[in-house]
Amino acid sequence: MAKKTKVILGLSGGVDSSVAALLLKKQGFDVEALFMRNWDSELNNDFLGNNNNGEICEQEKDYLDAKAVAEKIGIKIHRIDFVKEYWDYVFQYFLIEYKKGRTPNPDILCNKYIKFDKFLNYSIEELGADFIAMGHYAGTVFNKETQQYNLIAAKDKDKDQTYFLSQLNQFQISKSIFPLQNYTKSEIREIAAKNDLSTAQKKDSTGICFIGERNFTQFLQNYIPNQPGDIVDIHTNKIIGQHIGAMYYTIGQRKGLNLGGFEEPYYVAKKDVEKKIIYVAKSSDESYLKSNSCIVNDLNWNCELNKIFANSNDFNCEAKFRYRQKSIPVKVEIINKNEVKVSFLEEVKAVTEGQQAVFYFNNICLGGGTVDKVFI
Repeated sequence: MAKKTKVILGLSGGVDSSVAALLLKKQGFDVEALFMRNWDSELNNDFLGNNNNGEICEQEKDYLDAKAVAEKIGIKIHRIDFVKEYWDYVFQYFLIEYKKGRTPNPDILCNKYIKFDKFLNYSIEELGADFIAMGHYAGTVFNKETQQYNLIAAKDKDKDQTYFLSQLNQFQISKSIFPLQNYTKSEIREIAAKNDLSTAQKKDSTGICFIGERNFTQFLQNYIPNQPGDIVDIHTNKIIGQHIGAMYYTIGQRKGLNLGGFEEPYYVAKKDVEKKIIYVAKSSDESYLKSNSCIVNDLNWNCELNKIFANSNDFNCEAKFRYRQKSIPVKVEIINKNEVKVSFLEEVKAVTEGQQAVFYFNNICLGGGTVDKVFI
């Protein structure tokens, strides 16, 4: 009898990974689950902004949910800690970027360095996996024409998570299975309920990857001390308020500025972290949110562009600068192997330094990089 293909599934305790496990089991794979613990609030000094109130922490609740699902489906579950790795490879970069006044995306780094690197290697080397699987809304396919693996957008466009997977490489894609590619979120909940999985109606996790819901400004104060400064009207150059730290705010942010008594609300138009100044503009003037191009570096192309475009140094495709943002048409000009100029062929607002630019062509996620400079 032929040996079954062994798949190690990242079982998080949520409904998506629960159904992914069920689908893989029904498809005849030899499925085992692996629960990751990547954050330790006490060890990592996570006190401000954490409303746990001494109860069992969310990660332990998630583990109990994952364990219950594994028992229901009839698969073995393992547990592994990547707390140090998460701090070293994800969270330190996150803090460095915020100190610069930029807007990083820890979920993308978590996928690159933890889920599809540390988790993948552990699954292959220690648990004998042929493949790993995750409950992401995405897909993979081997393109016989180009002889390479492609990362494909999911059927449910509202839930598609290829944006967060843009930093994966060919090996990582080739070793990954995404069972939810052709399902919508509502269908996943229906399958979970029909199969009496305890996570069927569990609320989706939100907040920072593996850290969870936090009062974000208070949370950052655990690691970046307050640096109070002035809030300045960008038109009049007059001081109209005070802030506790320019790094805590993002371009386009409207809430949390504590500016009252004005005819109309303001938004963050520009920041000067060194001088500790936040410049704000009135909501009726969105000119400071508009830009026409940007420079993107720290690039990761997860496939060979010359097998997709006739001219891989200068091509048109689509791009996203935030998760769930509508893709916009762009022109990409290669400056060097680690840097491109991206010109926007359609209006896009609030493109911000530190964000991830992720590129698409015909439903294929090509990869992405970090927005380094934005041009108005």
